[in-house]
Amino acid sequence: MKNTTSMMMAATLAIGTLAAGCQTTSITAPVTQPVTSNLLQANDWQLVDAKDTNGERINSLFIDESKPLTLKFMTVEGNNRVAFINTCNSMGAGYSVTDGEVNLTQGMSTMMACPEPQASFDAAALATVDGKYSINNNVNNTPILTIKNDSQVAHFKAVSK
Repeated sequence: MKNTTSMMMAATLAIGTLAAGCQTTSITAPVTQPVTSNLLQANDWQLVDAKDTNGERINSLFIDESKPLTLKFMTVEGNNRVAFINTCNSMGAGYSVTDGEVNLTQGMSTMMACPEPQASFDAAALATVDGKYSINNNVNNTPILTIKNDSQVAHFKAVSK
């Protein structure tokens, strides 16, 4: 009788362990956060990757890895502005966020005659910031700003101001 009870307890334990091992664990996909002006202004945004529609890296955006294109969103005298850091010309624009959509306005730039490859970097920077903005966190919980348009996708990581 003692053997039967021990065997039944062992069988129950084994079945319980197997059943627990077969349970599925839900894995949460990255959650896209609504884009707001406060969220954009909370960090600077440093370019880490940009690819064209064929999946090819846009090399003109990576001429100096130590000085990546960086977007700095801010409010100046009550107006939302974005500055493009590490460009040859001083560049920036006004921006607004409506229902999570970022719209750039009043673009401005100095008109220095920048040599190559800096001139191409400036042109590529302007093309990169125009598009659909979304923000989510990567596996390290770092916010990532993605800007997608008809010709490319660019990813910027959040960096402390």
